[in-house]
Amino acid sequence: MPEERIVALLHGKDRAGIVARVSGWIYARGGNILHADQHRDRFEGIFFQRVEWIPAGPIEEEMRLFKDFAERDVGMEAKLFRSRQRHKIALMVSKAEHCFSDIVLRCRSGELKCDISAVISNHDDLRPLARLFGLPFETVPISKENKPEAESRELEIIKESGAELVVMARYMQILSENFLERAAVPVINIHHSFLPAFAGANPYQQAYERGVKIIGATAHYATKDLDEGPIIAQMVAPVSHRNNVEEMKRRGQELERQALANAVRWHIEGRILTYKNKTVIFD
Repeated sequence: MPEERIVALLHGKDRAGIVARVSGWIYARGGNILHADQHRDRFEGIFFQRVEWIPAGPIEEEMRLFKDFAERDVGMEAKLFRSRQRHKIALMVSKAEHCFSDIVLRCRSGELKCDISAVISNHDDLRPLARLFGLPFETVPISKENKPEAESRELEIIKESGAELVVMARYMQILSENFLERAAVPVINIHHSFLPAFAGANPYQQAYERGVKIIGATAHYATKDLDEGPIIAQMVAPVSHRNNVEEMKRRGQELERQALANAVRWHIEGRILTYKNKTVIFD
């Protein structure tokens, strides 16, 4: 098994010497840097960096000391992760299976280093599949009349499960601002990239009738502003007059699966920095 590594995400006001100071601190403590990447937003004057290294001493102590150094001596906001950390995620689903089963299989195969601690749905349709995978499944029916109570129950499930990330794997409900604030963990959503052009229950039919030439999918962090959170991953594919509605839907679902998987992977691997309403993704 590879040696455990520390991953640090830094961002703050750009100034000369940040890379040298960070790498010098790690070198002085006997650490071995395996990956380092940085980006400067020239318009905003903000510096972003991701650095991954093998520490020479106790990992928890080094993480604490590095965070203190980065924030006090370099003026950077810092988030740190352990490379062997397995995130717990809660999946929120409705009736569509494709994103749910894709994330589950990627977790089970080890492609995604995470454990699914809860599956929450407003319908019972995917319960048999969750049972097949051995996953805890909770049905929380939701309507306009009971939305506050239903969201409170969903939040209880998420908190009890210990989830560090919520993934909306085609959960066809709008999460309230209150829910997102109380969840206190990031929430990733996936949707077709027609928005806002073809909103509603049957976007592929609308797209077919409009004769679109490109379809796609977008994964983003959910915020109080509907479908306007920081974009993490987007994928597109060409279509033509030869493609019927079902073919377009099938291609769209393939794109949704891949975009969502990319977003979850980059998040749990500590590759995403958000600033204002944008993301910096380190590959």
